[in-house]
Amino acid sequence: MKSHAFAPLLLALALPGLAGAADYTVQPAGSKLGFTSSFQGASFDGSFGKFTAAISYDAARLATSKFDVEVDLASVKTGDKDRDGALPGADFFNVAKFPKAHFVTTGFRQNGAQVIADGNLTLRGVTKPVSLTVNFKPAGAGATLDVSGTVKRLDFGVGGGDYADTSVIGADVKVNAHLVLAAK
Repeated sequence: MKSHAFAPLLLALALPGLAGAADYTVQPAGSKLGFTSSFQGASFDGSFGKFTAAISYDAARLATSKFDVEVDLASVKTGDKDRDGALPGADFFNVAKFPKAHFVTTGFRQNGAQVIADGNLTLRGVTKPVSLTVNFKPAGAGATLDVSGTVKRLDFGVGGGDYADTSVIGADVKVNAHLVLAAK
């Protein structure tokens, strides 16, 4: 028997291993990209009304999974008129110069039962590594995806200068998202 006779069998066995993660589209209804910070010791929540996310995920194939999220920073809302007016300005997000934030994964890893998405966040022209905890739950023809993590705002120059005092504006910003996904 010639060795090329085994080629179809080897190909058939290899194909399942070559499959990638499943691709999903974010359903705006029910999805939220939010954050929590503090001002003068009081906690406040905010969210971004406009963002895009390319999600490719399979818990059994983390090596082929990927998140690519772009956020329209001008769409920030916190429920406070003064804060909502200040955040897009030059002292904070500076949307005139840097209208978008961008997060893209560099890899996923298991930390016990938890999955961590490591990636790079670009905000105000600064790119730094950020790690997010991932909770992915398949649901029918789609899934829900919850992510959370912490970003140090001063690492990206958000609220620097006169606003760098972390006793007034907290240093840590907790990022949280709940995404309703539909399989592509």
